[in-house]
Amino acid sequence: LEFLLLAPECIAYQRRTGEEALAVTLEESWELKREQLPAQIFNATLGGSEYRAFWRTGAPAADYPAATGSALITTLEELNGHARRWLQGDFTADNQGVELLLGKIAGGDGGTLLRALAAQAGALAAADRILVARMAGGPLCGPGRRPPAADILDNVVRRFFIGAIQPRAAALNRRYHELLPPVTELERLLDPALPAAYRAWRRQRDAQFAMLAEAPRRHVQTLLAIQEPCNRSAPGGR
Repeated sequence: LEFLLLAPECIAYQRRTGEEALAVTLEESWELKREQLPAQIFNATLGGSEYRAFWRTGAPAADYPAATGSALITTLEELNGHARRWLQGDFTADNQGVELLLGKIAGGDGGTLLRALAAQAGALAAADRILVARMAGGPLCGPGRRPPAADILDNVVRRFFIGAIQPRAAALNRRYHELLPPVTELERLLDPALPAAYRAWRRQRDAQFAMLAEAPRRHVQTLLAIQEPCNRSAPGGR
């Protein structure tokens, strides 16, 4: 960045003093470094150790993501602003400030979020398998028949799913929609420079996030399916 910032003045000086050959050499070098800039930014950010640490999976706290907040989002967006400015031709840089931003990103919770969503999806899938196996044995309720298991299921849904699982699922979903946009925005800015290996990893990451984020909705559909015969056979039901 320093060369990109200072070279034009040096090139102009060489031309004023009649050093055209040197000016051309410097100009060619400047053009090359300008072309390489997106790849250099990628290597320093998305492809660097700090972003790898950001995606490293860590065991989420029991109340995750309660203590996350917006500071990391602001940091990601601030770094994006630097990248956008450099790509637009403003090569001024606060190296120490950028290093501080990267250090904060390294402590981020991208991998923790992925692990929390995976744990949630695994638990809900296990519950779904139990419910599907029960439905395979026939409807839970029938005309004039509502077994105690139906009331037990209703209580479990209210106490555990609506009371505990659903609020945390909503919090994880909010964190997902907070954390991913600034990351994908930097990927968009650097798209021409993204290596094939990174593109493949990104596709896998996005597919995994999308699948895991849908787990609560799939569980709700399964709950509705097993409860539907009971609602239909209840007084006033259809």
